[in-house]
Amino acid sequence: MTDSPRLPEGYELSTDPHRIDAGRVHHWLSTDAYWALGRPREKQDRAVESSLNFGVYDGASGEQVAYARVVTDRATFAWLCDVYVDPAVRGKGLGTALVAAVREHLRPDGLRRVLLATHDAHGVYEKLGFTALDQPDQWMVLGLGR
Repeated sequence: MTDSPRLPEGYELSTDPHRIDAGRVHHWLSTDAYWALGRPREKQDRAVESSLNFGVYDGASGEQVAYARVVTDRATFAWLCDVYVDPAVRGKGLGTALVAAVREHLRPDGLRRVLLATHDAHGVYEKLGFTALDQPDQWMVLGLGR
């Protein structure tokens, strides 16, 4: 693994939950993210309130351009989810830099593992050290609805 990718010039990252543009994040996820299509705003807001949130912002306008959320106990486990980059700024390396920043933010917690699920972005995550599960047959899931 090489040095962590940095955000391109003109963008900034924040974990301040008050900076999250909740309406924008909900719109992105509920209308354009295959894993969250149709997610109700109330459910999205509860998820944000109970998670560690990362936003990427345009430095000039302050407009949010990317988002990631982490569910974690900050001791043993984390789940990286809801990673999204606005289509207008894709291709600039924002997603890779965002996930690298999440990884570095979590590193001091000494977590045993950080999990994520992706249908189509394996290459992005592999560049940052994520690998397929060694023993996927040991993992199970309990679906309780949307």
